[in-house]
Amino acid sequence: MAAAAALVALAAVGAGSLLDLRTPAPRQVDAPAGEFSASRAYEDVKVIAARSHVAGSPANDQVRAHIEQQLRGLGLETEVQDTVAPEAGQLSGAAGGATLARVRNVVARLPGTDSTGRIFLVAHYDSVQTGPGGNDDAAGTSTILEVARALTTGPRPRNDIVFVLTDAEEACLCGASAFAASHPLAADGGVVLNLEARGSTGPVIMFETSRNNAKLVDVFGRAAPHPVGTSFAVEIYRALPNDTDFTAFLDQKFVGLNSAYIDGGAIYHTPLDTPASMDRGSLQQHGDNALGLAREFGRTDLTDLRSGHDATYFPVPGGLVRYPGWLTLPLALLAVAAVAALGWLTRRQGRASAGRLAAGFGLALVPIVVAPVAAQLLWLAITTIRPGYAELLDPYRPIWFRLAVLALAAAILFTWYALTRRRIGPAALAVGGLAWLALLGVLLAVAVPGGAYLTTLPALAGALGGLVALRTRQTGPWPVVAVTAAAAVGVVILLPTVVLLFPALGMEMGGVAALVAVLLGLTALPVVDLLHPQAGGQRGLLALRARRLGVLPAAAAAVAAVVLAGVGLTVDRFDAAHPAPTHLMYAMDAGTGQARWLSHESDPQPWTDGYVDGVTDVGDDFPGLGDGELRAGPAQSANLPAPKLEVLADASSGGERTLRLRLTPQRAARLATLHVDTSTATVLRAEVAGRSVPVEPREGRWGFGLVFHAPPTEGIEVTLTLRPSAGQVALRAMDASDGLDALPGFRPRPPAVGVVGSHSSEMLAVARTYPI
Repeated sequence: MAAAAALVALAAVGAGSLLDLRTPAPRQVDAPAGEFSASRAYEDVKVIAARSHVAGSPANDQVRAHIEQQLRGLGLETEVQDTVAPEAGQLSGAAGGATLARVRNVVARLPGTDSTGRIFLVAHYDSVQTGPGGNDDAAGTSTILEVARALTTGPRPRNDIVFVLTDAEEACLCGASAFAASHPLAADGGVVLNLEARGSTGPVIMFETSRNNAKLVDVFGRAAPHPVGTSFAVEIYRALPNDTDFTAFLDQKFVGLNSAYIDGGAIYHTPLDTPASMDRGSLQQHGDNALGLAREFGRTDLTDLRSGHDATYFPVPGGLVRYPGWLTLPLALLAVAAVAALGWLTRRQGRASAGRLAAGFGLALVPIVVAPVAAQLLWLAITTIRPGYAELLDPYRPIWFRLAVLALAAAILFTWYALTRRRIGPAALAVGGLAWLALLGVLLAVAVPGGAYLTTLPALAGALGGLVALRTRQTGPWPVVAVTAAAAVGVVILLPTVVLLFPALGMEMGGVAALVAVLLGLTALPVVDLLHPQAGGQRGLLALRARRLGVLPAAAAAVAAVVLAGVGLTVDRFDAAHPAPTHLMYAMDAGTGQARWLSHESDPQPWTDGYVDGVTDVGDDFPGLGDGELRAGPAQSANLPAPKLEVLADASSGGERTLRLRLTPQRAARLATLHVDTSTATVLRAEVAGRSVPVEPREGRWGFGLVFHAPPTEGIEVTLTLRPSAGQVALRAMDASDGLDALPGFRPRPPAVGVVGSHSSEMLAVARTYPI
């Protein structure tokens, strides 16, 4: 009965924690004017994501016109910032050299009554070439339009609110870079609320902040109606090589918060990212939070938002727990002291000897190591059976595989416990598990402070619960109540973390979620022990029966892991609605007429295998595609013109040669590149469209290069100052468009074969070398 009551209590706590992560019900079009309505915003989503609209395309011009019309219709001061801007962050476009783009940002302002600063609501309105961007980022753009409408229906805020819809985010973050670095409204900085999406569903997570975020997090916790976010997520994101428009603002010393919903990642950047794929509950949460934060920051004194430290924070049912980051290490050390006290009392009361405590500590490391490794091996086996998963952020229906990982982690934990419990004793194993949690808390407090709460607080709660249980072991139900309450702390903290880690890191890193699941199990070992017969003392048939009962949970979990993985493979087959992702592009040298198919698939799908065979390095022939080996195969030459390179001026002085050039694509191109053969000249200085660009030599023949996204029809003017080392300077020009259907030899994809969400998918590149 004690076991049943404890399990019911923990199940209720876990259910409450998970229910708190649910998205709100979307409000209808007749919602009050001052509220956010996902249904109203969705009407804008359908216009914005009617088709793919990359930066510089006619489709993107139409989207921009719609955004302008909506904002001007609200009576807001609206303009288009039309400029050339450099890349922000470290996106893949930089692989070809210095990166720039022609951008056209839509900027509108709602003036405040007595402004102490500015709040910037930011989202990008361009999409990738492979999909219409129904979620990424029509979600953010439509949210801002609906928030702007709601704000203009009520009293004006104290502070200025600026709505910034950026261009060329997918290409290079260049729109955000242009606004943050050079727009007059950005000159004094301010608070940035960036809205993104990297999937199609799930809770909106505030996953990134500026440094010293304590005051910002305090506003988020009290003003966002659905505050989902963790300081651990911030630490993870800071360590990853990922960027959003928020990066460009951080580079210019803005403060702010970055939010996105991230589940349903299989459709990310693919043709399936349509308006119909959007979870309108996620859209509603985006809007509720953005509107609540805009109003709160709109009445807050913005002159004092920086604190001297980051906050530690995480969601609990009903709100957001937060405390100063400087408490992280003291709490971690307190947890170590509490676990040590628990070990001392356990030994003093004769529940475990010093040797058994040491053995419990050593053996507790086994599931901590084995479970993540087993989860990674499980996913390796699944991707071996279904190789197409390797090209997806997540399977289309990931729930079965996620449950399989959790069942596998439980099987390992229960097996370990059943094998060690009788010999080592439950008390020693429980203390050993808490000891590892406490030590991990100290390690995290030093290396990843925002994530230390994950192990520190459960360890501290477990130690205190154990101390209470040992002191009250003869007084009725209180020992069970104490250890159950302690385990509940671990459930509240770790269970939502497990759930959020799966979409954040994908099944490819499911081992991380398995690790956290095992840590959760270690916090609950005293409750797990209630499922087992009394430790020790059994003989004969009683001992045999006890051992059989002990392995029953482990066996059930192991069977569940196999069954769940099998169900996942059965129900998540590739079909027309859930196609297998493939990557293909076409590259042609207009000078020689040679062409080839290229793919970055390491283990090509059957459809891709019909185009490519061996591996090749295209860096010498197509430096604009970046370095690295690709699968390649012969292709028929197409009647496509190379970009035109004209010499506008050529002057030499003091051993230096200055070339003023115009690079003009001869077809509708998404990007154009220009590279210099550094065996013929050393580049000293470079300007593009009148803007200086960094000269950073690259490996290989084409040691200097630049990439220009959304090139204007009149071409791009480039000025190069060189130190020649040969009579002629060799320059390699390339442009790239999208769409392979019209190429000779191309066979359309079958219904169950799709396009992987890559910035080079479906790319058609044409290059030529010009000796000057």
